[in-house]
Amino acid sequence: MRLSLLWSREFLSSRFILWALFISNLLGTIYGYIWYGEQLQETWANYPRWLIPFVPDSPTASLFFTLALLFLMFPNPLSKYHRVRTLIEALAVVTSVKYGVWAVSIIFAGAYQGNALVWQDWMLVASHLAMAVEALLFVRLFKYGTIMLLVAGAWTFLNDFVDYSFGVYPWLPQVLWDNVGAVMIFTVALTGVSIVAGWIAMRAAQRI
Repeated sequence: MRLSLLWSREFLSSRFILWALFISNLLGTIYGYIWYGEQLQETWANYPRWLIPFVPDSPTASLFFTLALLFLMFPNPLSKYHRVRTLIEALAVVTSVKYGVWAVSIIFAGAYQGNALVWQDWMLVASHLAMAVEALLFVRLFKYGTIMLLVAGAWTFLNDFVDYSFGVYPWLPQVLWDNVGAVMIFTVALTGVSIVAGWIAMRAAQRI
């Protein structure tokens, strides 16, 4: 099968692919929130409660993409929620690209400084790379525009600000504890890159 056909609109919008990705992303989202369970408990016990939504970054990105798939699976029943759909799609793209690349980068940065890689790390690398790739692939089926993309970007920058101002950023490997400042700069820069990637993918999809 030709690669262009494999990633065509028809292939991506097929019921089998949509359902397969919906189920896998839903399960991944649930697993992600469980993965953050200890940090969520600590935040609940020791930080202001309003910080809770800012703690689980990757699972929330996966949740946005899972919800975006629902709008593709049931376009007619959900057609009256067009603005909600476009916002969720923009959030799905920006956050999935951002946290997909971020997680992989942090895992390998930790390994570079001596952190031993285990099978869970390789599982996280594969799943987070998939997050970024699938989000960019599905832009051709999404309906968000520049305004919603900027709103999604603003939310993601706000998440960065809260994470590193209040200390609720994702827990880092111990070998990176001395590099929080560098991680913060990388994180904020990656948000900007993700917004640009979402815009480029949107414009490319409009020309197809």
